Amino acid sequence: MSRDNAEKLSFVNDYCEAAHPSILNRLSETALEKNPGYGTDAICASAAEKIRKACECPDADVYYLVGGTQTNLMVIDCMLQPYEGVVAAASGHVAVHEAGAIEFTGHKVLTLPEHLGKIDAGELDALVAGFYADGNYEHMVFPGMVYISHPTEYGTLYSRAELEALREVCDRYRLPLYLDGARLSYALASTEAGDCDLTLADIARLTDVFYIGGTKCGALFGEALVFTKNNMPAHFCTRVKQHGAMLAKGWLLGLQFDTLFNNDMYVRIGSNAIRTAKKLKKALAEKGYRFLIESPTNQTIVIVDNKKKAELAEKVNFSFWENVDENHTAIRFCTSWGTKDADVDRLIEIL
Repeated sequence: MSRDNAEKLSFVNDYCEAAHPSILNRLSETALEKNPGYGTDAICASAAEKIRKACECPDADVYYLVGGTQTNLMVIDCMLQPYEGVVAAASGHVAVHEAGAIEFTGHKVLTLPEHLGKIDAGELDALVAGFYADGNYEHMVFPGMVYISHPTEYGTLYSRAELEALREVCDRYRLPLYLDGARLSYALASTEAGDCDLTLADIARLTDVFYIGGTKCGALFGEALVFTKNNMPAHFCTRVKQHGAMLAKGWLLGLQFDTLFNNDMYVRIGSNAIRTAKKLKKALAEKGYRFLIESPTNQTIVIVDNKKKAELAEKVNFSFWENVDENHTAIRFCTSWGTKDADVDRLIEIL
């Protein structure tokens, strides 16, 4: 008989915990304060200023939204013309796990092959050049912007050189470059750990718009959207409202990011996920497990035989990733800002 979920170890995702105690404490301390709505408050303004400073982008426009899919939908829909689509990796979140949210707005997702979850600048160049070389391109969906994730859906990271190469192609064809940072805390912690050379300032310099994930990085909910080049779409606030995406109690979003960007907390709490993931990966390698993909961040995707998978499911919550063959499955263990060493040790014992 399976254990009750409450008794199982949980490595299914990085948003199982409610929120970092510092955020919960501040919410409690300010619970009776009265603030104007819709993000027009002083707390949201303070958080935006902290984000601009961290990004080394003093003129950035910062806007807060509730969730990742909502943020992707708003950015892509508002930045594209009606006849344009968004270019993404075939494994990109907007192409796979958002239930067709982008297509629901009337914009097509134009996919490129993924390479460890990333898109290649040369292939992007070939796609856009090929589009304009087709004499019938007026009858086709125009490539209107480029979407990437950092970390990717596989937990891999873009290097500074890779992002610069994508920026060069985007500049040549005047395509906005949009970076999904749902797990950005873990990418930045990986940079601090020496596993990547891409900093927050680099991201702000090389993209047109990106978002700083809160939902998966210690917040109760929320994402901070950053337009880096005075390029926030006209009447963006109005369009957010049209989509039903505006939170009346906007200060609750600002308060969380104002806390996360105090004393470098956003990167510091991400470091726990990286450290515990490395501990798990080391143990898995020593036990002879094979990895589907090598990830330097908080996602560990490992191949197990199906019998072992069934045994694990009795004691551990994890994510199905993909079928490898008729006898083996790739599964994912995800650590977070709140993962405890004791739980990692128990998982290693079970494995």
